[in-house]
Amino acid sequence: MPSPLSVREISATEHLAYVAAQPSASFLQTPAWGQVKAEWRRESIGFVRDGELVGAALVLYRQLPRLKRYLAYLPEGPLLDWAAEDLASWLDPMAAHLRSRGAFAVRMGPPVVLNRWSAAQVKDGIADPEVHRLGDLAPTERDHVGARVVSQLHEHGWRPQSVSGGFAAGQPQFVFQIPLRDADGSPRSEADVLAGMNQLWRRNIKKAAKEGVVVTTATTDDAALAAFHELYVHTAERDHFTPRPLGYFRTMVTALAAEDPERIRLHLAHHDGDLVAATIAIRVGGHSWYSYGASSTAKREVRGSNAVQWAMIQEAIAAGSCVYDLRGITDTLEAEDSHVGLIQFKVGTGGEAVEYAGEWDLPLNRALYKAFELYLSRR
Repeated sequence: MPSPLSVREISATEHLAYVAAQPSASFLQTPAWGQVKAEWRRESIGFVRDGELVGAALVLYRQLPRLKRYLAYLPEGPLLDWAAEDLASWLDPMAAHLRSRGAFAVRMGPPVVLNRWSAAQVKDGIADPEVHRLGDLAPTERDHVGARVVSQLHEHGWRPQSVSGGFAAGQPQFVFQIPLRDADGSPRSEADVLAGMNQLWRRNIKKAAKEGVVVTTATTDDAALAAFHELYVHTAERDHFTPRPLGYFRTMVTALAAEDPERIRLHLAHHDGDLVAATIAIRVGGHSWYSYGASSTAKREVRGSNAVQWAMIQEAIAAGSCVYDLRGITDTLEAEDSHVGLIQFKVGTGGEAVEYAGEWDLPLNRALYKAFELYLSRR
């Protein structure tokens, strides 16, 4: 029988070393992400067995108004052995530690997959009036570890957070990813990935090259970041969302690049000197993400968005990544839904829709948790 686990605070150095030793981990679980979320108190915690660090997490604490009690949030974490038969032996010591830090509730996002659907399935589902959501389609793969995790969380009092309009309140439960390894683990080439894209994507990538779109990369270059942000604000105005301030991105780039110079990159697509698309890519271990994107309303015909995505995919392949992650999609497949255009753009890459376990809450103080739920419902 294995020795019992304990949970304690660890240094950012210990935390980063643990992340670096993993084949993959969410960038939201790196010590640097705690610096990005400066409005939250942060703590790195470790799961220890027989003196050895066997798990780690970034915890973000959000204080309740006028009370020194906190929601302890572990976005896309913690990093632990989710295939363990007895998850309570991991999560109970974690909950006890967070309670000792003043937490009235814990919210986490287990990084475990439940289901996968092929691009062809999603495309057919959008075209079928009888299909309304991804769940109406039989997945190409059901993950037994993920199913067991969900079952154990229910059993031990964790509560799944509702998904409204297809998007979770916190991190996305449904994402779109391009596998960069075959089933046997061998890497896919650029030609392999390109062949998996639909005809429109391949044509647009070729058109961007023919039109002379040039994609450059940068890391901590402030002029490049300012150019990205200007285009991002333009995109926000066009697409009706609230943009983050430039200072947020400065903090993000500085913190992540300081942790690892290969962690974050800006990609800028220019046509005849005009910035037509710009993105931010992040990589941790074998996982590469498309994090933020922007595009100009003018010159859409030169296909800068396709060019910049292809450049990021090429970079991920060259780095030996296992997956290129285009992040969130909704689970709705109704043709008239406003989010379908985003899904169709991502589906064209030939990847797969992936459902994760989503975010789960554990109330530690039921009265405060109920008040917190009421507060959220009134916002």
